[in-house]
Amino acid sequence: MTGLEDVSEMLDRVRDYAYSPQFAEYAEASALKMVTHLFSDAGRTWRQAAKHNSKGRLIFAALQKELRGPIGAAVRFQVERNAAIIKSLPLDIAKQVNEHVLREAMKGTRASEIAEQIKAFFPETSKAKANLIARTEVSKTATALTRARSEEIGVNWYIWRTSGDSRVRDSHKLMDGVLVKWTDPPSPERLNGEKRTFGNYHAGDIFNCRCFTEPVIDLDLVSWPAKVYYGGRIHRVTRRQFERIA
Repeated sequence: MTGLEDVSEMLDRVRDYAYSPQFAEYAEASALKMVTHLFSDAGRTWRQAAKHNSKGRLIFAALQKELRGPIGAAVRFQVERNAAIIKSLPLDIAKQVNEHVLREAMKGTRASEIAEQIKAFFPETSKAKANLIARTEVSKTATALTRARSEEIGVNWYIWRTSGDSRVRDSHKLMDGVLVKWTDPPSPERLNGEKRTFGNYHAGDIFNCRCFTEPVIDLDLVSWPAKVYYGGRIHRVTRRQFERIA
């Protein structure tokens, strides 16, 4: 935005950048880096878990063929999805700038003043939006990869884990330590009796969520009785009861 004084010229520059091949390459490279980092990280976690349970050989075999099967497809899907979101960032900012210009023009603000406001507005807004996208999409990607890996070897349940600090939203505190089936995500807000809900989703699958999924690969490692989500409610069950519903 340096050297630009006209608002329409600013918006044209943003749109040109959004559609440029250079930005497309940057978005795809950033998305690939994000996903492959998580893929490698999660792989280490699963290899460590494999040392301590009876499904070790099965997990190791699954890890070797991941990129050729459903896991590879999940990786490619997340890369494409995240790249598309990154590419949309400049256009989303341009829309916000347009709305800001309209509001100020209706107030009678001079064009030169609006241009100065936009210069201050753009970097802060783009940075905040980028940070939100990064936090949300990294979390969603981690959950998607864990789910794909779990389903590949027949692990149908996970334990919802929170970050355990004061920033955890109340509805997610309620889910902490609860066993959840991959095919039956809960609505934490509804379970917590809140009026505003965001539908059904898994740990890490909603904006600004820092929760994560811990696959249940060995029932001996679960502390029984345990909290389990099924039938639209959270129940406390024994291991025998869980095995009947699992």
